[in-house]
Amino acid sequence: MRFGQDHLDRDALDALQTARLAGLLERLRASDSRWWHAKLATAPDEITSLDQLTDLPFTEKAEFRDAYPWGMLAVPRSHTVRVHASSGTSGSPTIVGYTAGDLGIFAEVNARALACAGAGADDVVQVAYGYGLFTGGLGVHYGVEDLGATAVPASGGNPGFQVRLMADLDVTGLACTPSFALLLAERAATDGLLERIHLRWGLHGAEPWSEALRDKLQAAWGGYDACDIYGISEVIGPGVAGECHEEKAGLHIFEDHFYPEVVDPVTGDRLPDGELGELVVTTLTKEAQPVIRYRTRDLTRLIPDPCRCGRTLRRIERLSGRVDDMLIIRGVNVYPTAVESVLLDEPAVGGQFVLVVDRRGSMAELEARVELAHAGLAGRRDEVAARLVHRLHEVVRVRVSVTVLDPGSLPRQELGKARRVFDRTDDADPVG
Repeated sequence: MRFGQDHLDRDALDALQTARLAGLLERLRASDSRWWHAKLATAPDEITSLDQLTDLPFTEKAEFRDAYPWGMLAVPRSHTVRVHASSGTSGSPTIVGYTAGDLGIFAEVNARALACAGAGADDVVQVAYGYGLFTGGLGVHYGVEDLGATAVPASGGNPGFQVRLMADLDVTGLACTPSFALLLAERAATDGLLERIHLRWGLHGAEPWSEALRDKLQAAWGGYDACDIYGISEVIGPGVAGECHEEKAGLHIFEDHFYPEVVDPVTGDRLPDGELGELVVTTLTKEAQPVIRYRTRDLTRLIPDPCRCGRTLRRIERLSGRVDDMLIIRGVNVYPTAVESVLLDEPAVGGQFVLVVDRRGSMAELEARVELAHAGLAGRRDEVAARLVHRLHEVVRVRVSVTVLDPGSLPRQELGKARRVFDRTDDADPVG
């Protein structure tokens, strides 16, 4: 069976993980990297159990920037065949090197994530993630080819051209951010192409998104399977975990390559399965630039329960947000994904929304702006706003003002990750 690792007996998987962790430490100690020698100075001499992982130090994103550009390599630079990088908006970008072996793993885990979503060799897959230093486009692209399917490397932007391609090439799978998938559905409807596009599945990641947005996406595309994919640039990119279409209840971590832990974001203590905390990932097989106990800042929980798809890999719950994304509104901690779930669960609103944090007063206030699902609901604008204000107060325990706009009023983002949260510090409207 292809991807037999997905169905390994748990005892066999544990043994494989332990052996690979021990092998990783041996490789790092044998390398010429001063950085890794210093990192492992207090690590156990021998690894015989996965429980010893907690004796190893965490890795933080700041370390990538401190070691920029090549300081964290565990192999000679001449052994790398590619680099990717994450955004450098808060300093130097995080550079990640790959060997040829790493690229093989990159393709494999993305192929496995695609298979989770229902993809097969007969599919035509439009890859509408950005290509370049960002890992999304190339990672999924090589996964499509590894699966034996046909890749359409559309990259991001140009929605009019993209939906024509989808119709003309009989595209059956779509890989892009959830916000861009919604934008493409809107454009296909506007251009009269929905009836010519026959999507079976979509693989949507790079942004946290709610079950309510999944419902709106699946309705907009006429009932395809919208599945989540999780990745971290510092680990490998997309393909760390993928959601199966059979259950759509958490993402299977490809544990033979990436060992997951969930820890308390404040203390760093490991949490038991089922408790919400920060995801920590160790790469068991990465060659050029492995990471040990990398703190992702992403909030989730481990789901040990069996999945009806038959995969034995543990799952992580779909992300609740990021430790860094939490808003403090009138003294209350609010995660944008919790607000999104309420807004998009309202049938009278469409899939576009923004949040404006008004910081002009002594305490921050939160405004949500949404669009009506269609123009025929204009007479119910006040009713919809009042219902959302009430529901938001019930769920997030803080008053959120709601502005209900006509369809098409909010700006659309054709490239990159959708921006949902805007800060207001003066009288100018930050949304535009």
